[in-house]
Amino acid sequence: MPTAHSGPITGAGDSREKDSYRRDMRQLILQMMISVDGYFEGPNRELDWHNVDAEFNDMAISFLDTVDTLLFGRVTYELMASYWPSEDAGTDDPIVAGKMNSLRKVVVSRKLKSVDWENSQLLKGDIAEELRKLKQQPGKNIAIFGSSDLARVLMQHGLIDEYRIIVSPVILGAGKSLFNGLNFRQKLKLVGSKAFRSGNLLLSYQPVGSQ
Repeated sequence: MPTAHSGPITGAGDSREKDSYRRDMRQLILQMMISVDGYFEGPNRELDWHNVDAEFNDMAISFLDTVDTLLFGRVTYELMASYWPSEDAGTDDPIVAGKMNSLRKVVVSRKLKSVDWENSQLLKGDIAEELRKLKQQPGKNIAIFGSSDLARVLMQHGLIDEYRIIVSPVILGAGKSLFNGLNFRQKLKLVGSKAFRSGNLLLSYQPVGSQ
């Protein structure tokens, strides 16, 4: 699978209030496949090392059943939009393709003037504020695939509720690290893990404490 400003959420005194607030909202979940040495894409943005099989696709389908909105930055959106509506995607991954095409897509971009992929819309204005509003709307959870630059911005505003990191059994030696450019430390709590026969390892984390 080709697989504006508001302050970050900080402080320990209001942790119980924040936890209750998070439970009442839709969850924003980042899912990303990385190499053992921490890269999510090769030095030339190649993704040919992704370890995908039937078991992986079953996991992807189950996860997509829990969300009704996909969030993308421009680069990842253009990659996804060039693949999932294609005949090859419909032949190779018909169920995943059907879900990816039919789900609502929200795209964060200053460069794009329009988006043409089915059920896509551009998000403008104060990104953090607009995403907080989106999370407060009724519905299933929201997923962000790829889009590491956007993910970093979301982390700065305390908007990511869960990190689903899939470690592929490969060492790339070079590339772009998942949280490249992050300028603060974020503690995480392991809430789930699953080992796949292919060698993939899914690690699910939730953020804990203040940044």
